[in-house]
Amino acid sequence: MDLFEYQARDMFEKHGVPVLAGIVADTPAEVRAAAEKLGGVTVVKAQVKTGGRGKAGGVKVAKTPDDAEAAGNAILGLDIKGHVVHRVMVAAGADIAQEFYFSVLLDRANRSYLALCSYEGGMEIEQLAEERPDALARVEVDPIAGIDLDKAREIAVAAKFPDELIEKVAPVFVTLYEVFDKEDATLVEVNPLVLTGAGDIIALDGKVTLDENAAFRQAHHAELEDAAATDPLEAKAKQHDLNYVKLDGEVGVIGNGAGLVMSTLDVVAYAGENHGGVKPANFLDIGGGASAEVMAAGLDVILGDPQVKSVFVNVFGGITACDAVANGIVKALEILGDAATKPLVVRLDGNNVEEGRRILADANHPLVTIASSMDEGADKAAELAAK
Repeated sequence: MDLFEYQARDMFEKHGVPVLAGIVADTPAEVRAAAEKLGGVTVVKAQVKTGGRGKAGGVKVAKTPDDAEAAGNAILGLDIKGHVVHRVMVAAGADIAQEFYFSVLLDRANRSYLALCSYEGGMEIEQLAEERPDALARVEVDPIAGIDLDKAREIAVAAKFPDELIEKVAPVFVTLYEVFDKEDATLVEVNPLVLTGAGDIIALDGKVTLDENAAFRQAHHAELEDAAATDPLEAKAKQHDLNYVKLDGEVGVIGNGAGLVMSTLDVVAYAGENHGGVKPANFLDIGGGASAEVMAAGLDVILGDPQVKSVFVNVFGGITACDAVANGIVKALEILGDAATKPLVVRLDGNNVEEGRRILADANHPLVTIASSMDEGADKAAELAAK
């Protein structure tokens, strides 16, 4: 889960990372009030989960409350890379002497953590990393040892900080790692980390990505979710602990196992080329236990998508046998009743496949078509969607 900048700022402050005051505002009038409260120069910053805000006009410096209100008028409602700005943060201005870059992230390839740091920070950090990779230090971090002061100094030296700044930035690196570790984050990034004219180190802009797999021990993270931006079908699926991702297509897909579902998406997309370009409408993995309740919940989510014209249920019976899956489908259709209105193509294979197919055939539900193979099922589902 990606956080908005204001949420990252608040999280930084909670852990002792030096930050500037910031007030969230949803209207130009609130922007003006925030600027009056903060006093002096302020910065009005669009709160969207994408980069490039500054270049898109989503960050404006305001010298007076009048300027801040005008900036709020200009930014609120702005479309930045497909993200409409509904909220801004009014932050206190900073006397910036120098800008740096620091991040710590989960390095999946090497199964460790990685600190990225540069003495040269700012908006063009991606360009810097590409054109002058030697200017961006990459330091592996042992997940057991983490970042203590000695490790933080090592990172600062690798990033070519001058001696007089190393002792200033190292404690901030340690505190930022504390955020990463204690909040179960996969990314904590500060760009820019600045040195002010007064000689202070301040995290001026923060980006945090939290690991949703750690939600069981981070209950307060649920409060950080952006409910307004969450797809209602994905939210509904989450309530039933279903692995669901909405896509832009017409064939609903249900399978047991992520690998099988991914393969099914490809096969449906390929089959759809012969039926007017029909595409898969979702990823939905119901896991190993395809009970009637789980199947009903999955079908309920998919059938609630107005774009879906047909559903392809592709199940390989392993630990859960095909007869249990077939019974689950039959009972799920009974549970849904009149809510089930779209054709289902069902392909079963594996453990007890013949018995599973017999159960479906005996049920003789008018919406269900039995397919003998994945290719056949995908083609039939695409054909029905196209009709």
